[in-house]
Parts: sequence; structure tokens; C-alpha cells
Amino acid sequence: MAVITDKENKTENIGSAQLAKLFKGEVTKWPDGRSVILVVHTSSAGEVDTLAHLMKTTHAEVKAALFGHKESIRTVESDADLVDAVASTPGAIGMVEEHSITDRVKVIKVDGKLPMEAGYLPH
Repeated sequence: MAVITDKENKTENIGSAQLAKLFKGEVTKWPDGRSVILVVHTSSAGEVDTLAHLMKTTHAEVKAALFGHKESIRTVESDADLVDAVASTPGAIGMVEEHSITDRVKVIKVDGKLPMEAGYLPH
């Protein structure tokens, strides 16, 4: 899965620990002061697996963390919907399958790596 943000986001690279904090709701602002808006799939086993690996936790704990701060989360049905939501929402971040990436969003490096590079954590 690829980590994407809106095109205006200045972040180019994020550490895996920082990314986990974003998805846990422990970090709520980007360095430029904009609020972090998480965009997640309503139901995606792959996304939950990736987040569980990233957060070093269980599926149940991932769901509890995500829905523990509903005010900063938007849920969508598909990758296309997620790309649309991230592209049109300042401060948004989400994860999509690599084949769903468009030029409307920005792919963020995780620990200095892009999707499909060896060692990219959100696999």
C-alpha cells in the first residue's frame, strides 16, 4: 500500500514511528500547522493488516485507535474514493494500493523509501 497526501502537503518523507502516531491519533497536526485528516476504507482487510503491522498491534486495537478519534477521520468505500477524498481535503492522509495512485495526490516516502522499494514498511 502507498501512503498518500494532498498535493499541497509539504511533507516528503515520514518515519514509520511518526506515521503510526498519525494513524493512532497521537499526532494531530502537520509541521505546517494544518490538521491531520485520516481517510480510511470502511472495510479493507489489507489496510487493517498494514496498520496493525505499522502500529505493532492487533486488528482490534487498530479499529479501536481509528474510531477513537472519529472527528479527524473520513471513511470511504474504495481506493478511487480515497484518492478523491485525499486530493480534495487539505491535511488528508491515507493508504491505497499502488495501482490506484493518480497525479491528483502525492506519494509520501516512509523511512526514505517509496512503494515497491525493498524495505518499504507499509507492505
